[in-house]
Amino acid sequence: MQEFCHRCGGELPEGHGESPFCPHCGTPQLFLALENQSVETGGEPSVAADGTPSTGRTPPPRPQEVEWKTAIRCALLVAGIGSALSLGSMRVDVLTPVSLMWIVFASLITLGLYQKRRPAAWMDVRVGIRIGLVVGVCMALGLGAVAAGAGLVARYGLHSMGTFDSAISSLFQEAIRRSTTPVPPEMLGLIKSPEYRAGMMLGLFAFLSACLLLMSALGGALGGMLKMRRGSVA
Repeated sequence: MQEFCHRCGGELPEGHGESPFCPHCGTPQLFLALENQSVETGGEPSVAADGTPSTGRTPPPRPQEVEWKTAIRCALLVAGIGSALSLGSMRVDVLTPVSLMWIVFASLITLGLYQKRRPAAWMDVRVGIRIGLVVGVCMALGLGAVAAGAGLVARYGLHSMGTFDSAISSLFQEAIRRSTTPVPPEMLGLIKSPEYRAGMMLGLFAFLSACLLLMSALGGALGGMLKMRRGSVA
């Protein structure tokens, strides 16, 4: 196919690919279309489908708001220390206030560790709440494991749960005594059964876990507000 110079209209030889210039006027025959030029090279910016300016390139993926690997490690570390303090407070009374303070400020401690390991990480209230919920879950699981393990050892190893059982029985008897309606005998048998007590303990644990999650989320929100920082995740 015969080609012509885009400037003078002269015929280009068939082997013009060997030379980028027109033999008649010397005009370069190699040029880049404007639609293929980027903004950096001086071309006009392309327009996306929604009408907004675009470079024509696929945008890079958004950075993660939370670097979860580091956040979960920090949460597990804080929950482990809190569980150890809770276990120690069962034997040493002086550790009780320390354990309670650690549980209350667990989210703030975790956020501090997280930002120390990831100083350029994005931090705001939403990120604080999300990390705080993870801390609450880890803390609830840790405290539940400590309570269950200590209960098993006390009942089947040390055989020292008699006082606890007596206190629970006294509470049930007091509740039955204050009841305005008579309690059927089958209900009395159910209340005194080990299954009912186990269900009551599980319900109490679920309630305390929900309170712990709420407290951790609020602590995370407070920590995110105090440590608010914008940056890229390292």
